[in-house]
Amino acid sequence: MPEGHSVRRLARQFGDVFTGEALAVSSPQGRFSGGAALLDGRTMVAAEAHGKHLFLHFDNSLVLHVHLGLYGAWSFGGDSTFTGASSIGAPRRVGEQEAFGDPDDDGSAPYAGPPVGAVRVRLAGRHGWADLRGATTCETITAAEADAVLARLGPDPLRNLRGDAGRFAAKLRSRKTPLAALLMDQKVIAGVGNVYRAEVLFRRRLDPWLPGSALPDGDARKLWRDIVAVMTDGVADGRIITTPPKYWRLDGTTAAKAAAAGVPVPAKSAGFPHGDDVHFVYKRQGLPCRVCRTVVLIAELAGRNLYWCPFCQQPQE
Repeated sequence: MPEGHSVRRLARQFGDVFTGEALAVSSPQGRFSGGAALLDGRTMVAAEAHGKHLFLHFDNSLVLHVHLGLYGAWSFGGDSTFTGASSIGAPRRVGEQEAFGDPDDDGSAPYAGPPVGAVRVRLAGRHGWADLRGATTCETITAAEADAVLARLGPDPLRNLRGDAGRFAAKLRSRKTPLAALLMDQKVIAGVGNVYRAEVLFRRRLDPWLPGSALPDGDARKLWRDIVAVMTDGVADGRIITTPPKYWRLDGTTAAKAAAAGVPVPAKSAGFPHGDDVHFVYKRQGLPCRVCRTVVLIAELAGRNLYWCPFCQQPQE
């Protein structure tokens, strides 16, 4: 499932390519025909993300609300002018992909490359389109209904508004539920998924089964700040990278050894690191911990697989 950084990238993409443009909105699949008709021909005025939820605002005070869930994905396509901050011109990310159409299209009419597969909704502008498939939620709602969705969600680390750290700490510490379950609760914190929860708990050396109520306020705020940092990096990188460069590999050699030998180490923006070098514990069950060499374990918690190091994250006396 796309985590908060991917949805934030998608919101930026929509904002770049469609803001201020009247869009042709349709449902090639047919399942969203009614909702599409309410938006067809209207101008998109803003795109925002909160956690894993995407909100596209139109000039008739209606909102296209999308939650991708496990199987949803947006695809983008268009002419050579259809570019934005996220997927266009970049490798495919979780929840997004791109394609390009006729470079000679003069943009005189909505771009209309043929939809492929079960497209729930298509947004088409003068220079390109966006197609949605497989989403858990795709609905046209009022601004008031969008506000009600937001009210049910916890603070978003990628917004990091004044007071969010305290709100997060209070929500966390009010519950006796294990930390690893609380981080997946979108009412506690919006946007954290299975990868981020495993990685930030390791980075803070926190026992996944520690009750939220047992975590000191200061430690809860430090956890918030680390989540803000790694998710902000995720927006910039287009992927989740939680390890520092010393753990990255270059042709089988760790980056630290390469640097010591005078070999330059590419920056993340150059497509480095690769493989499993990007994570401390996620999907590394049975492998030695990068820090202490203890075998990384796996267990199910809150309906998803949890990965952790039993030594680095052992319960505190």
